[in-house]
Amino acid sequence: MRIAVPKEIKNNEFRVGLTPASVRELVARGHEVWVQAGAGAAIGLGDDLYRAAGAQIAADAAEAFACGEMIVKVKEPQPAEIAMLREGQILYTYLHLAPDPAQTAGLIRSGAVCIAYETVTGAGGGLPLLAPMSEVAGRMAVQAGATHLEKSHGGMGVLLGGVPGVAPAQVVILGAGVVGTNALQMAVGLGARVTVIDRNVDRLRQLDLVFGNRIATEFSTAHNVEAAVLAADLVIGGVLVPGAAAPRLVTREMVSRMKPGAVVVDVAIDQGGCFETSRPTTHAEPTFVVDGVVHYCVANMPGAVARTSTFALNHATIGHAVALADHGWRDAMRADPHLRAGLNVALGQVTCEPVAQAHGLAYVPAEPLIG
Repeated sequence: MRIAVPKEIKNNEFRVGLTPASVRELVARGHEVWVQAGAGAAIGLGDDLYRAAGAQIAADAAEAFACGEMIVKVKEPQPAEIAMLREGQILYTYLHLAPDPAQTAGLIRSGAVCIAYETVTGAGGGLPLLAPMSEVAGRMAVQAGATHLEKSHGGMGVLLGGVPGVAPAQVVILGAGVVGTNALQMAVGLGARVTVIDRNVDRLRQLDLVFGNRIATEFSTAHNVEAAVLAADLVIGGVLVPGAAAPRLVTREMVSRMKPGAVVVDVAIDQGGCFETSRPTTHAEPTFVVDGVVHYCVANMPGAVARTSTFALNHATIGHAVALADHGWRDAMRADPHLRAGLNVALGQVTCEPVAQAHGLAYVPAEPLIG
């Protein structure tokens, strides 16, 4: 199979779909890999490294999209990229379609076979292709929150861990999944007072066993969320419903009553966000203020640590990339129901039920399309 890796074009996005090591894996199995010139240059993965791994270099995005039977990316395709997709071409990347009707419509029109990293499931449960970026984003959320609590960044001027004689910041984490757990580790390590809220009591028990009285755990109810948010200096939103839009747990009215200069970091923004006041931002302009509360809602947070993120992501995605290249998408999905769960749009049909429900579109199960 011919596989192509275009350079990412989203704002401040320097990750790359395949590392030279991943290219080598594919080339060794007889596949042809094209990498757009400069795709990895910003993170120290120059064209010479890709050539040494066996890749051919495409002059521009148009050549990469034209060469590839499978396109491997990191972020969702931008409008100019959607226009270059063709019927039957495989697109393997993050998509986050539930809050994005324009992208969904574009992919349907393209006729491409669109596989979303974030809905591929794992044999032991969970979302293994989403997990590494959730780990990165969870850890970054605390760094971003701590920075924007500084007065010079619009916050109230609070040091996350405090100092002797001065209380540390109150951090509330919504969701005890991968994002929440990694945010929790960072916040506790910095000395903050941390409250974790989730609907999974078993997960809260697990965290309590690990962290003990260094954290507080609460079951997620509207009352508990409201009380915690109003007392917080920093709120991190890490709630995920696989494939679907994130639930809006924090209303605009709650935000209006938060402490002036408090900070919210909405890691769930890729799926629409869990704060009613959230809207996507970029690394170039990461924050905005609503009712005196600083909102950090960057939709590609791991892009800020692009080298770490690229290697972590490739470790998770290369196995399925090899399967798709070796067997084609139909046979690969017939053999692997976990990969099949990643199929969101194919040949003009929506094959992910939460995406179809989000946009009021017809849902077609993957099975009839793969045969």
